[in-house]
Amino acid sequence: MRSIWKGAISFGLVNIPVSLYSAEERNDLKFSLIDKRDDGKIRYQRINETTGEEVAYENIVKAYEFDDGDYVVMTDEDFEQADVEATKTVDIETFILREELNFMYFEKPYFIAPTKGGEKPYVLLREAMEKTGKIAIARVVIRTKAYLAAIYSSDKILVLNLIRFHDELRSSDELKIPDSVKISRKEMDLAESLIEGMTAQWKPEDYEDEYKDAVMKRIEAKAKMKGKEVLPEEEKAEDSGSGKVVDIMDLLKKSVEAKKTDAKKKTGKKSAEPDDDKKKASK
Repeated sequence: MRSIWKGAISFGLVNIPVSLYSAEERNDLKFSLIDKRDDGKIRYQRINETTGEEVAYENIVKAYEFDDGDYVVMTDEDFEQADVEATKTVDIETFILREELNFMYFEKPYFIAPTKGGEKPYVLLREAMEKTGKIAIARVVIRTKAYLAAIYSSDKILVLNLIRFHDELRSSDELKIPDSVKISRKEMDLAESLIEGMTAQWKPEDYEDEYKDAVMKRIEAKAKMKGKEVLPEEEKAEDSGSGKVVDIMDLLKKSVEAKKTDAKKKTGKKSAEPDDDKKKASK
């Protein structure tokens, strides 16, 4: 695994030399853009708008444009020298309770691994956060951009998860969300029963990208049919946004019953009927 950043975690007077490794692996299907007339692949070019000529990648640099059209070229060294400490340090500013950070703020995870000399303070920070039930909020600069981040312990490794700044999240004030509606005790009981019936231990490995698999299956089918007749159209899913009035009680009852039936099939056991129990008791 290749590190994408090297520096140190800083909190108080403690510095922990560490490296960051991406904890995310994208498995998206990759599609090419082609010309439908002759299947020629579409190629993007970096064109100089003044000369109209293609520019080699090594000749492209970053530049900041002012309102008057003037540019200032920036090198990697300029970004680093702007704030040397910020580019080399994960600066912990505060510690908060885990439950205080809303899931909506999480953006992208990285593994934090200690480098030479950082083993003991790394373990000390990890153990101290686990015992206090706290996570750290820090600032870090990665590839010329400043981020806010949360640091927490997960399976004996420290994770740095980039989090969004508050002003990056939209307000929900414009949305018409009901504060409350009239719900009967029976409706609530059925909803709670359905939730309980669907509750299971979280096992992330049980979940796969089913849509990606379905698209890949379609691709393979089309590959076999290439040059032949068109594939038959699949049944179209019903439009769920039809605006029809929904009988929530009926749906809840059916859902609960379906879950009970599914549970019986999995266990292979049938619950005793009340009449059967009475017969057994009378014998």
